[in-house]
Amino acid sequence: MTAVFWSGVGLVLATTLLGGTEDPPDDAHGPHAPPAVSTAPSGPAASDRPAAGEPAPREPAAREPAAKRLPRSEPTRLLIPAIDVDAPFTDLAINGKGQLEPPPAHNTNLVGWYAKGVSPGERGTSIIAGHVDTATSPAVFARLSELKKGDRFRVLREDGSKATFVVDETESYDKDDFPDARVYADTPDAQVRLITCAGDYDRAAKDYTENLVVFAHLV
Repeated sequence: MTAVFWSGVGLVLATTLLGGTEDPPDDAHGPHAPPAVSTAPSGPAASDRPAAGEPAPREPAAREPAAKRLPRSEPTRLLIPAIDVDAPFTDLAINGKGQLEPPPAHNTNLVGWYAKGVSPGERGTSIIAGHVDTATSPAVFARLSELKKGDRFRVLREDGSKATFVVDETESYDKDDFPDARVYADTPDAQVRLITCAGDYDRAAKDYTENLVVFAHLV
């Protein structure tokens, strides 16, 4: 089994997109935060306003429910029955190069989450990363590519709650052409990205050529 050396290429995070409280490093090359867009409804155009003496149009009787979300709480365990994952969490941070640090390589059953960003279940995009293998054996995300749309997994949280997610899609990207904005962009609901290495193992670079990303949302 070949060893995996976690690459920061394609795992560069713009903390402004993740709700982090720290400014990104000067040499970070992730996407800039998108321009702010007001979510407040704009007033009616003059031609749409009721004439004097006319009753105002009635508001709809029901509104769409707010997107489901949970309060912030650190994750403690990841459970993915479809691929036999039952793993504890460790905190991950951004290094001086603006790259997401990997979980410790010696522990094959450990996942990490970007602790300065969104917690799983909280509104926005939460990042969970894990190794696909080590120098001696498969690791926690060895079977991540087997997840299909509709599969469910749970994150146990420090406050005692359980956040259940459903898989929306699974995609692989070349590390040299990783779509940072698509993967890390903020979202109006609670979402998770499960990320690991994929593709061929490049012996010269001592790294895999791709990243596998599983997109999922809270249910």
